[in-house]
Amino acid sequence: MKETDISSIPYINSLSGIKEPFRDGCRAMQKDIICLKERSAVHNKVLPSIEKAVEMCGLKDGMTISFHHHFRNGDYVLNMVMETIARMGIKDLTVAASSLAEIHDPLVGHIKSGVVKRIETSGMRSKLADAISRGLMDIPVTFRSHGGRAYAIESGQLKIDVAFLGAPSCDPYGNANGYSRDHDTGISCGSMGYAKLDALYADKVVIITDNIVPYPNAPFGIPESQVDYIVKVDAIGDPQGIMSGATRYTKNPKELLIAETTTEVIAASGYFYDGFSFQLGTGGASLATARFLREKMLEEKIKASFVLGGITGQVVKLHEEGLVKKLLDVQSFDLIAAESLKNNRFHQQIDASYYASPGNEGSAVNQLDVVVLSALEIDTDFNVNVLTGSDGVIRGAIGGHCDTAAGAGMAIVVAPLMRGRIPTIVKRLNTIVTPGKTIDVVVTDQGIAVNPQRPELYERLTKAGLHVRRIEELQESAERLAGCPEPVRYTDKVVGVVTYRDGSVIDLIYQIAE
Repeated sequence: MKETDISSIPYINSLSGIKEPFRDGCRAMQKDIICLKERSAVHNKVLPSIEKAVEMCGLKDGMTISFHHHFRNGDYVLNMVMETIARMGIKDLTVAASSLAEIHDPLVGHIKSGVVKRIETSGMRSKLADAISRGLMDIPVTFRSHGGRAYAIESGQLKIDVAFLGAPSCDPYGNANGYSRDHDTGISCGSMGYAKLDALYADKVVIITDNIVPYPNAPFGIPESQVDYIVKVDAIGDPQGIMSGATRYTKNPKELLIAETTTEVIAASGYFYDGFSFQLGTGGASLATARFLREKMLEEKIKASFVLGGITGQVVKLHEEGLVKKLLDVQSFDLIAAESLKNNRFHQQIDASYYASPGNEGSAVNQLDVVVLSALEIDTDFNVNVLTGSDGVIRGAIGGHCDTAAGAGMAIVVAPLMRGRIPTIVKRLNTIVTPGKTIDVVVTDQGIAVNPQRPELYERLTKAGLHVRRIEELQESAERLAGCPEPVRYTDKVVGVVTYRDGSVIDLIYQIAE
């Protein structure tokens, strides 16, 4: 090979940083490539234990760790990690879980022992929620909607030091997903929409899996570039637990009546057209709306362009029938939905920011025509509570409630007028989660109320012959049937701070008085 004096070549000579001859440069580059090949042949990100991962991440007292809730009440990961951290003597942590379920009750012990100092979440239930409602924590829990949590992470309000993310499949380099197309998994959660954002923004990311598959694990929900370490464990969760919780098929005549009426409201609203879009909540009546909406779509020869949010088996069946073109899935609510995401190219997993962040101009909630949501309480100003019960105890989750209500063309809230002897339509509710200005219609088994801010909706529904009443009338009917409940007694201690999707404080939850 002929030696070349690079100074004699005008173009190359004009480049800064070119100091060595071509041959020497190529030899150095070749040496680097050989080192890289040798390293990649033996190196991967798999560690022998959760304890080792905690050490490698440099987790210290006072840091923030995060978890996702895609395994719902079947999750083993959070408890497994917290037990390890407790044994290691780390204290004063903030647990920023996208949501908490009954299975996470062991957090009560970690709060009492000082391992957990703060919690940020969308919601909680069972013994943990009961203990916090009774003043367990010194620092109030911060409750955020799914879109609000995404915005807090993106804007730096919520900084995650280490994310511990369970994944049903992962290769040795960190490509992780909620299912596997190569190997059967013991558990499948489908979309990893909430985990995806944690992986993107956390300083350190640990994937916890019971199923390491050959590289590359494609498609992936989380790419290897966002993953620092991987730990393989015996089991990350209980497959049956995914189906438990808020999603359920109802046979309740009252809920079926509400669902049928809701479909009539949608059909008469002006938002029911070929190519409309919708999202259904997770309560019995809102989920049951899918079956009545199907009949109406067939009757009117109308198809939906997409369904958004938590995807259920009912919605998957609409898609498979050709009634819904595409599914945008931030959380697969059951195993049918998880299987559909695995096999269906028009079933797309999306992250929480794309879904609902108010800081994301492309947020999909802004493209919704209709959303159907559940409620624990609704007041005469159309404010909605989905977080605390009539006794003041925390027993639910904000989820995407206020996000979708703000973004959709028409937000419908469904609830029976009474639950047992407890009214759902009240003069003043316990906890404001979704402001009334974003709610358009309330559907109960005793009639429909339209927000006065939407006179055109009132006109369309009454013209269609629907039973529309003033919301004050519904409240008075409930009060006549059940009387006026005694107000919940609270202490002065704040146990929860309810934030709106933009991070502002919309309400406070106080400790209930014994």
